Amino acid sequence: MRAVVYQQSLPIEDSASLVDVELPDPAPGPRDVLVRVQAVSVNPVDTKIRRHVAPTEPRVLGWDAVGTVEATGEAVTRFSPGQRVWYAGALERPGANSELHCVDERLVSLAPTSLSAAQAAALPLTAITAWELLFERFGIVAGKRPDGTVLLVSGAAGGVGSILVQLASRLTSATVLATAGRPESRTWVTQMGAHHVLDYRAPLAPQVEALGIGPVTHVASLTHTDQYFEAFVELLAPFGHLALIDDPPALNVAPMKRKSLSLHWEFMYTRSMFETDDMAAQGALLSEVAALVDAGVLRTTLQQTLGPIDAQTLRRAHGLIEAGGSRGKLVVEGW
Repeated sequence: MRAVVYQQSLPIEDSASLVDVELPDPAPGPRDVLVRVQAVSVNPVDTKIRRHVAPTEPRVLGWDAVGTVEATGEAVTRFSPGQRVWYAGALERPGANSELHCVDERLVSLAPTSLSAAQAAALPLTAITAWELLFERFGIVAGKRPDGTVLLVSGAAGGVGSILVQLASRLTSATVLATAGRPESRTWVTQMGAHHVLDYRAPLAPQVEALGIGPVTHVASLTHTDQYFEAFVELLAPFGHLALIDDPPALNVAPMKRKSLSLHWEFMYTRSMFETDDMAAQGALLSEVAALVDAGVLRTTLQQTLGPIDAQTLRRAHGLIEAGGSRGKLVVEGW
């Protein structure tokens, strides 16, 4: 099968940073579905691993895919050949930048029927991250009964932010604040459902106070947490919650004590990495997201389809991710 791999950690400008290869077709394990990949989203995790994890053998990246079930393992009960599925997979296994890909059925659900492959591929990884952060880490309850929740999403125009804003504004009673800078980013997060947009380049507390909506109870910090950490601690109400998904080099959490603040770290690969007893929760929540998409409640966060799944296109995608500032998601589609 055709695949794209990295063989050593190189700058993305180097033509050898990602290369096209032929690999043997994978064989599904007992609980695996074998998927013929149609489209793959490109995420920061792809670039981080390529840059910082030296492979011992050619490694396939890409953990956000849509495709058609080709075959199933002997213990698989939920899927059959011909069904279109979506998933984010497991970090320790080969990624989906390949024609065929094996993934544990517990991490998979049927893809939305109302979206194209590229539109659907934009969502799985970020939807899982946002869902787990919102409903599991924060414990915010779905429903529209007002409860005083004010959620600030920092880095709201990115992939996770784009779906987190939708989930929070459409499924909960939270007042959703989103940070953005450029006019196009402000427009984007408003389209995603943000009730108010804050300029991250200016002090946040006066902007929130001017809205007259009450104190911020939850902050979802999706990028550059170390730069804004002190501001978030200042902004949060007593007993508030701060969640992050990025990798700051260090955080001094001592200032959180006087307000009894809670700190949460969301990593969507924890369930698959440790094969937790509730690993199937990821497949279940993807099924709920698919239903919400098909009902018109949620929309794709696809911003750009770059081209076919090959090394040249993926090098371009990695470069755009590393440059930062992109809105929504980048997807590669077809072979």
